[in-house]
Amino acid sequence: MASRRMLLAVLVIVAAAAMPQSSTATNYVVGDDSGWRPDFNYTAWTDGKMFMVGDNLVFNYKQGVHNVMRVGGPDFKACNTSAAAINTFTSGNDMVPLDAQGKRWYICGFGDHCSRDQKLVLTVMPASMSPAPPPSSSFSWNVFASNAYQIMVAAVAATTAMIVAH
Repeated sequence: MASRRMLLAVLVIVAAAAMPQSSTATNYVVGDDSGWRPDFNYTAWTDGKMFMVGDNLVFNYKQGVHNVMRVGGPDFKACNTSAAAINTFTSGNDMVPLDAQGKRWYICGFGDHCSRDQKLVLTVMPASMSPAPPPSSSFSWNVFASNAYQIMVAAVAATTAMIVAH
């Protein structure tokens, strides 16, 4: 009887470890430690990032000195801070959900901040889209490495289950 329970526990643990990891929303702190401020290269900051529906942008800045205006493309390009913004955020710690795919344009509406590069443009991808795998010419160690962790977790869990069962 104990061996059946142990076998069942091992099978459950192995099955759970083998399940694919679920994707979760990512909170992107705009500008990282620099925050939302003029004279920062937000184009370089977006390089290498894939923004997905369900992710959030977090704008950190000193309240009353900056704001975040979501505007259209032409107003972004012209730094038109008197335009009717789609949304305006002013808390100094704004979490902006990326709830639909497409281009997003953000500027600061204070003074000359937008013309001093306090502006951000990005493209939001559908939630189901995942990056294309890199081309492979032969055996890939990345495939082994990604599965090795799951195998190790399953082995540790199975060993623990056997010790607990005795």
